[in-house]
Amino acid sequence: MILLAIDFGNLHEILRNLYQEMMPLCSSMTGVAKGLAGLGALFYIASRVWQALSRAEPIDVYPLLRPFAIGICIMFFPTTVLGTLNSVMSPIVKGTHQILEGQTFDMNEYRQQKDKLEYEAMLRNPETAFLVSNEEFDKQLDDLGWSPSDLVTMMGMYVERGMYNVKKSVRDSFREILEILFSASALVIDTLRTFNLIVLSILGPISFALSVYDGFQATLTQWLTRYISIYLWLPVSDLFSSILARIQVLMLKQDIDALADPGFIPDGSNTVYIIFMILGIIGYFTVPTVANWIIQAGGVTGMNRRISRVAAVGGSIAGGVAGATAGNISGKLIKK
Repeated sequence: MILLAIDFGNLHEILRNLYQEMMPLCSSMTGVAKGLAGLGALFYIASRVWQALSRAEPIDVYPLLRPFAIGICIMFFPTTVLGTLNSVMSPIVKGTHQILEGQTFDMNEYRQQKDKLEYEAMLRNPETAFLVSNEEFDKQLDDLGWSPSDLVTMMGMYVERGMYNVKKSVRDSFREILEILFSASALVIDTLRTFNLIVLSILGPISFALSVYDGFQATLTQWLTRYISIYLWLPVSDLFSSILARIQVLMLKQDIDALADPGFIPDGSNTVYIIFMILGIIGYFTVPTVANWIIQAGGVTGMNRRISRVAAVGGSIAGGVAGATAGNISGKLIKK
């Protein structure tokens, strides 16, 4: 299956490189922004100087420095503004990613240990050993004779082994599909984040220039809050993945402790794991809302509502697929 060969780590790396390569495009907007800011500074300073002269009041020079400070930010926007913001926020991204890598490594280690113990537990039980071991299957066939009862037993073994392999294939395929959807959800969040950051970065000088004009001063703070809020999508997403990975580690530890009992017979079901994968797919679409809790950015509330609706639709579809696959297919196999 081609989809299973997708390396989502490389796709995330491509998005990071895309952001870096698109940053020089800010320079094309710097010239336009400087013109807008210069015109706005002229009106801004003239208005305040005229008001002071008309009232015969001394001119307050400090507020008049605001357009010049914004103009300097526009002139060196990629390095001064974006460079500073990214330098401050980058350690947060790296820290949360390290947390995710540590939890993921533990999860993979415990999963391999659980698979090994589950295989050994089924191999210890004579009733299930032939299902997982070809040698045990051939040994039990050799012990049977050619009497009618032995032939019936032999056919039953072939049917039972075939049903086990089919159920295992269906279960593993469904788990792989959910894992792909889980990774794709994180990729969707990262793609939307990169797209929004690129747009905000390229048009950032225009927002800074408009903030010089009276009545548009809030444009500067809104741009900063939206940029920081969207930048935090990736750290929040990594933390969410770390929490889910930790939950899976605790589940795997519980299964490993149960498998340590020689009398325990595993059933091979992944129902709880599938449920958490579905919840994880739905939960990824709450990342923008959680990031908006950290720093308030009112401009992305509409996007949060749309993403929430998509999450609701995706959750209903994933739940329907889970029910259909886990219920109908398993029911048919049991009936057979």
